Amino acid sequence: MQYPKIKLVFIGVIIFFISSSTTLKSYIKVGNQKENPQIILVLGGDIKREKVGVKTASQLKIPLIVSGGSNPEHAKWLVSQSNVSSSQVILDYRAHDTLTNFTSIIDDLLAKGIDHILMITSEDHIARASAVGYIVAGSKGIRISTIAVPCHPKCNYESHQKKVFDVLRAIIWVVSGKDVKSIAEKDWKGVIEKSLSFKSLIN
Repeated sequence: MQYPKIKLVFIGVIIFFISSSTTLKSYIKVGNQKENPQIILVLGGDIKREKVGVKTASQLKIPLIVSGGSNPEHAKWLVSQSNVSSSQVILDYRAHDTLTNFTSIIDDLLAKGIDHILMITSEDHIARASAVGYIVAGSKGIRISTIAVPCHPKCNYESHQKKVFDVLRAIIWVVSGKDVKSIAEKDWKGVIEKSLSFKSLIN
């Protein structure tokens, strides 16, 4: 498990200049947080992640959330094959990408008094997921530690541009509460619909 502090402080300083002192205090709180993880968060996208999540939940005896994972039937079967109680597992399907893996559940975790999340994802996804998670969860005073699931021999490492784009999306979400990607998609959808309507009028 990794416990990065320097990255959190750096992110906190950046957001401080574009947000509020309250947000900075949240990042400072995360940097000083010493408690063990209280819940496991598995990011969907690979069955291996869910298997590791269930195994880890069994070892640590803490609840498990699977965000955007496999279908409910398979996920429930996987849990049934372990000694983890189904009451300790939450299957959440609100997320549709890495940013929403965090934004869709972060307020729920805050309401439950969660201060420390143990995130599980694939080795080739861990860098982007960690950066996004540190920003989103850190803005709420919630710390993230990580476990990387090996992806060899089918690793698909992500581009630097993809990481930067999602980091910017996360920062904008912290500042505005909105996902710039979803806003852009809605705008483009509107443009396309208007273009099709115009085309139907002139044909």
